[in-house]
Amino acid sequence: MEKFLGPPLHATVLHSSAIYLSPFTSTTFKSSQSNHSTRPYTLILRSHRRSTFRFSVSGSDRITMGDTTVNAVYKNANEPIESRVKDLLNRMTLKEKVGQMTQIERKVASSDVIRDLCIGSVLSGGGSKPFDNATSADWADMIDGFQHGAMESRLGIPIFYGSDAVHGNNNVYGTTVFPHNVGLGATRDPDLVERIGAVTALETRASGVQYAFAPCVAVCRDPRWGRCYESYSEDTQLVRKMTSLVTGLQGKPPVNHPNGYPYVAGRNNVMASAKHYVGDGGTDKGKNEGNTIIPYDELENIHMLPYLDCIAKGVCTVMVSYSSWNGTKMHSHRHLITDILKDKLGFKGIVITDWEALDRFYEPYGSNYRSAVSSAINAGIDMVMVPFRYQLFLEDLTYLVESGEVSMARIDDAVERILRVKFAAGLFEHPMADRSLLDIVGSKPHRELAREAVRKSLVLLKNGKDPNKPFLPLNRNVKKILVAGKHADDLGYQCGGWTSTWEGTSGRITIGTTILDAVKQAIGDNVEVVYEENPTTQTLSEHEFSYAIVVVGEAPYVESGGDNSELIIPFKGDELLKLVAQEIPTLAILISGRPLVLEPSVLETVDALIAAWLPGTEGNGITDVIFGDYEFHGRLPVSWFKSVDQLPMDSSKNSYDPLFPLGYGLKSKV
Repeated sequence: MEKFLGPPLHATVLHSSAIYLSPFTSTTFKSSQSNHSTRPYTLILRSHRRSTFRFSVSGSDRITMGDTTVNAVYKNANEPIESRVKDLLNRMTLKEKVGQMTQIERKVASSDVIRDLCIGSVLSGGGSKPFDNATSADWADMIDGFQHGAMESRLGIPIFYGSDAVHGNNNVYGTTVFPHNVGLGATRDPDLVERIGAVTALETRASGVQYAFAPCVAVCRDPRWGRCYESYSEDTQLVRKMTSLVTGLQGKPPVNHPNGYPYVAGRNNVMASAKHYVGDGGTDKGKNEGNTIIPYDELENIHMLPYLDCIAKGVCTVMVSYSSWNGTKMHSHRHLITDILKDKLGFKGIVITDWEALDRFYEPYGSNYRSAVSSAINAGIDMVMVPFRYQLFLEDLTYLVESGEVSMARIDDAVERILRVKFAAGLFEHPMADRSLLDIVGSKPHRELAREAVRKSLVLLKNGKDPNKPFLPLNRNVKKILVAGKHADDLGYQCGGWTSTWEGTSGRITIGTTILDAVKQAIGDNVEVVYEENPTTQTLSEHEFSYAIVVVGEAPYVESGGDNSELIIPFKGDELLKLVAQEIPTLAILISGRPLVLEPSVLETVDALIAAWLPGTEGNGITDVIFGDYEFHGRLPVSWFKSVDQLPMDSSKNSYDPLFPLGYGLKSKV
């Protein structure tokens, strides 16, 4: 045998005609053929440099070497994407194809699993991270480790790593966290949202993540839904304008870019995901993962239109909704996924499931899994967010293909789409994290943009008990100010769900400025600030406060955990407001992901009221406005009901009778 000047190798003959080698520690190989066989066979070697060599081997063990993929079309960045897709697809085995259709969670991922099974994608579930307070550099180290496994696979197909970067790269410590979508809807500023997308893309790519599960383009028709704050508005046309986030995340396609074809401008951009297709914001009584009971024309005109805008902007993926339409689960709805989304709307990117969506098909949870796989893949799903039981998924999908229940044409359609996006995103040329971006994570310009978003999102609902005597802006040079309420000094509550952890949590969860911090920074040098989370009557009587800023609202929540049929202000917030406002002139600030019940006694007692939504890390955006440096800008993106008995509300109906209508918002100056 001729000596190979390269890394140590270990090989196993898989069948009589070919074997595959990869770098390990041994220099030997073993064959399944007879020790005395002289029948020639071929060895295919893949080196650590990802070159492929073919060896012709006979009984003399003399090896001749020739590179078979170094000049492959799919490796040539100058070739058209479709030519590269075709070339690579023709080289792939069934095992490699179903591997590409699989997205697994980082907790079960390893470089070996990714390499050996040709896994297509890895993700972090909500809050899943390398370790607590892991920085962007720590994330990049982890993801690059996974990517090395992918690049050492037989064909060297890179993974893409997905994360819920839904209001900034919010899983990662020290990043810029923007207001949630409901607040951005209140800004009614598509250019601002596009700029937020661009900054989110930069901070996300700095961590090694190439794929953001955003934007959510749900049209929320009922605030009882636990994902209301992920929706920009109940108004379809406003949601359509906010699809500018796709352009921010991915970059703007050239004028001649084909409609429906995925697009990523470069290494400073990420793949986006329009979600959740379709009707997730219209379920009966706002139940998460519920049933949207409407005719097709309403589904199309209310809930589907934002997807047309995302597709026109070159969105790379569409994530399917857990919900059902008229009783049929969206993940198994072939007509809506294949006939409408792919064929009629011309979407050429990846259709991906939501987290463990196939486990939700049957009761008990996770049962009849092979049947669920069959239903989803045949409906037109291209990639499955498994995320843990990947061995079972691969086994079941392989069986379904070999038995003919899922056609190879359906598999090839899925893999074509996955490869198309990977080529469009430049992952074959630049698979690893760009460490040059690390210095801009959480930078001052990024935080200033978030601060701008906060101040533009604030909606002034009341300003003074006498319309001719506005209470705002506040005087920053008074003697003494009371600040009250847990939400005034809780960064986690200020950010809401999908921040640091899946559900969100309390406390100094990342780097940022609370409302109390911001007040202290904004006031004059000689002003005393007294903060009590729950002030007593003794505190109120012993001090001569010029005014109070009382901040109340919701604790963080996500998905079904946020479904709420009552929508009262938690933590007895209404009682706190009345207690303080009866004694001191009071500005009430509501931190929430949706409208909440405002009792008449509360509205009458407070002097001013602001809906601040879930503003994120930059609390200074609130003080910018309440002290008069900037005027109020925000207008309600959703109707503010008088009582939950009115829900769901429809601003187009004659019976529409809200407390504050869609689009309402005061200015501080008369």
